[in-house]
Amino acid sequence: MAMYDAPYWATHVSTVSDDKVSIRGYDLESILGAGLPFTAATYLLIRGRLPTPSQVRTLDAALSAVLDFGLEKPGTVAARFAVSANPSVPAGLAAACLSVGAHTLATEGTGRYVADLHRRFQDSGEDLGRFADAEVRRLRAEGERIPGLGHPVFKRVDPRAAALKKVAAAEGCWPQAGATYEAVHASFTAIPGKADICINDVGVLAVVLLGLGFTPEEGTGLAILSTLPGVIAHISEELADGRRIRVVPRADVAYDPACTRDIDADRALAGWAADWTPVAESVTPA
Repeated sequence: MAMYDAPYWATHVSTVSDDKVSIRGYDLESILGAGLPFTAATYLLIRGRLPTPSQVRTLDAALSAVLDFGLEKPGTVAARFAVSANPSVPAGLAAACLSVGAHTLATEGTGRYVADLHRRFQDSGEDLGRFADAEVRRLRAEGERIPGLGHPVFKRVDPRAAALKKVAAAEGCWPQAGATYEAVHASFTAIPGKADICINDVGVLAVVLLGLGFTPEEGTGLAILSTLPGVIAHISEELADGRRIRVVPRADVAYDPACTRDIDADRALAGWAADWTPVAESVTPA
């Protein structure tokens, strides 16, 4: 009797036969023949349906909003460090992807928060301003941060975020959840000393991707996809430079030269006998 009654794998993404490949039910050759741009094909693959032209223009803008984070971001630096030791494009891309998380680039935390926030607002029946004020009081009382806010350089407005929102709004792809999120931001920045804190590019990207119908988890995948051209450019530059095994310069490390330890004294404190040696394992002749 078979262990599984159903096939081990099941997928609706693609089908491969002896003479063709189908993507979400469409013949791949017909997709190519229709001149479907990469952005539209990406939407089709992930969401399972063809996007509208407005959705394609919005997703195009979203995928261009964070093209390159430069050497200020961990993923770029990780990629270049990795490639200096292992001159391989896949190794560099993997290092960059593994650097994505809650503190950089990943949109899923903000996406989940915004979706939940908007659901709670709709269920509350309250005025948006009063709801936002109560939400900020709740977050502050619980010591929680509002995800997607703040930037080390940009104050009040992140220009990349503003440009992306403008495109999404013009294309009818800025969701109502975005207005709820902006109301919470407005309430937060009304607090003394908080006026300079902007909604950053990752925050707006999370909202836009929700508006396009992507799940928060899919949003992070698309955020990573959007940075890969920039990472490839940095990897290419690193390979051309030819420097081997980059290290952190000593001048940038706070070493403690006064830290010296006596191994014999510490061994005694740890209970080691002065003449202790490891017992050799017995070896059975072959």
